[in-house]
Amino acid sequence: MDLLEARERMVIEQLESRGISDARVLDAMRAVARDRFIPPEFIDHAYDDGPLPIGSEQTISQPYMVALMSEVAALTGGERILEIGTGSGYQAAVLARLAAQVYSVETIPGLHDRARVILAAMGYNNIHLRVSDGSDGWPEQAPYDAIIVTAAMPGVARPLLDQLAPGGRLIAPIGEDELQTLVRLSRVNGEWREDYFGECRFVKMTGKLGFQD
Repeated sequence: MDLLEARERMVIEQLESRGISDARVLDAMRAVARDRFIPPEFIDHAYDDGPLPIGSEQTISQPYMVALMSEVAALTGGERILEIGTGSGYQAAVLARLAAQVYSVETIPGLHDRARVILAAMGYNNIHLRVSDGSDGWPEQAPYDAIIVTAAMPGVARPLLDQLAPGGRLIAPIGEDELQTLVRLSRVNGEWREDYFGECRFVKMTGKLGFQD
């Protein structure tokens, strides 16, 4: 399989055809090799239109969802971003090409360790990782211009809103444990505005403000 050809086909058939139009996002999706972030046994499916398992009952997100969340964050290049749920590291790598600094939190040490090795090998020096409860965000590095949550939340975690800079936005899948709505929250004239970008399915967020089994 020609992985470069598969990646270009992914951009055209999965992203552009579904309305992803931000040229910077499309360029980032072309530049980041998704095949580097998945277990070797799934390499032939690296650019399939769907999530893939990465261990610890977690997944690497569908390429379209990575692109959509990146696009609705409306990044111009100078932002500080917080990602909740490092997972494979793929979304962080895409964001690192769209913003100045990316701070990413993961609750599962094994995934954190693997993502750190991959991202370092790929030469990213503007991604900062740590293991902690995503519900808490990363307050020491706040404020953030955008916060992207890559795990389903039952509701908005107030600590994350408190870590947004003025004009910042929070993008997160919010809803039930099996089906969520992708929501962007931003403060407009002192009021919180909600924009909706369709239904989605993410693995459940754990921690104090996540789903409680």
